Amino acid sequence: LGAAIILPRRNGGRAALLSRKLTESQLAEIRESFALFDKNGDGSISAEELGEVMKTLGQFPNADELQDMMRQVDEDGDGTIDFNEFVHMMSERMLQDEENTTRKERQMKRAFAVFDKDGNGLIDSQELKRVMESLGEKLTDQEIDEMMREADKNGDGFVDYAEFAELLSGAQT
Repeated sequence: LGAAIILPRRNGGRAALLSRKLTESQLAEIRESFALFDKNGDGSISAEELGEVMKTLGQFPNADELQDMMRQVDEDGDGTIDFNEFVHMMSERMLQDEENTTRKERQMKRAFAVFDKDGNGLIDSQELKRVMESLGEKLTDQEIDEMMREADKNGDGFVDYAEFAELLSGAQT
C-alpha cells in the first residue's frame, strides 16, 4: 500500500513515483527519524540540528560539510530541510537499497543457475563436482560430500536456492 503523500519536486514525476513506492510502515519510520532530527519541533531541520544528530551517529562533519549536505537535500533553498524534502531524501535511499538488493538477488540467481545444470532448482553432488572441476578444483568425493553437508541445511541431499543464498550471504559478511 503506497503512502498518500505528494512530494513537490523540480524533476517532475520522480517524487510522486517515490512516494507511491513507500509503504505506510516506511513512512512511519521516516516520520520517527524526522522527529529525531527536528530537535526543536519546528517542522524543519536546520544545519545545527543535522550536525547534532550526525555527532550522535559518531560522525563529526565540519560547517562546510554540513552546508554541502543541507544543499543536497534543501530543494527550496530556504536553509532548512522540511518534511517533504526529508521524505524525498529517505525514499531515494530506500529505493536505492531495494535496487541494490534486487541486483544482488539477480546475481545470486545467476550463480545458482551455473551450479544447477539440469535446471531442477536443486544442486546435487555431481553438479557441484562438475562446477568445481570447471573452476580447476579437483576435489575428492569425500570433499564434495562434506561441502554438500555443510550447505544442505535441511538434510535432503540437495542444495536448494534458499540454502545456496544463505551460504553465499554468510560468506559475504
